[in-house]
Parts: sequence; C-alpha cells; structure tokens
Amino acid sequence: MGRSSREEWAKRVQRWVESGLTAPEFGAEAGLNPRTLTYWKWRLGQERAGGDRGRARGFVEVATPVAIAAVEVETSAPLEVVLRDGVRIRVPSRFDATALKDLLAALEAR
Repeated sequence: MGRSSREEWAKRVQRWVESGLTAPEFGAEAGLNPRTLTYWKWRLGQERAGGDRGRARGFVEVATPVAIAAVEVETSAPLEVVLRDGVRIRVPSRFDATALKDLLAALEAR
C-alpha cells in the first residue's frame, strides 16, 4: 500500500471507530497496521483539539535544568576556602572539582 493522504486516514479512522472493533481486529480486516491506525486516531484528535498544534513550528529553545544550573553557576560569586592555618583560596564559580581537591590535599600536607 502506497503513502496515503491525511483525508484517507481520517476516513479509515472514522470507519474503524464506527465499527466498534479493536485496532488489531479492524487492521486485520482492512489490511492495515493497527499501530498506524492508533497513531492516526491520536494525530487527528490532536489536530481537532488544538488547531495546528501537531504541525512543526520551527526552532523553540528549551531550558533544561542542567542549562539553568549552568547559568546560575556562571553568575554566582566565587567560593572562598579558608585552611586551618588561615590561608585563603578564592575559587571561581566555574572550577574543576578534582583539581581543587588535589590542590587542597597538597596544601594541607605541607
């Protein structure tokens, strides 16, 4: 079966719904993949519910928690570490934790 139009799928889904059959039952009778039937039922429902919500709109930036955390780290004040002997070390908000750990161990060992 070749590629079908949206209108053809709308008619198929309508016949399926009216049949009262399950997607596998209707698909077997009509020679259609039941998963494709359920996809088109969902897609057509989305279009009815939200106009053109199912269509691609272009680029939309999404800020993930990691991206938000990175911005917060970049804008936060530097950290200050004070050793037992009073030595102060200022560390920028963006730092390599392993390198800092090694530095502190070396300073404490002196």
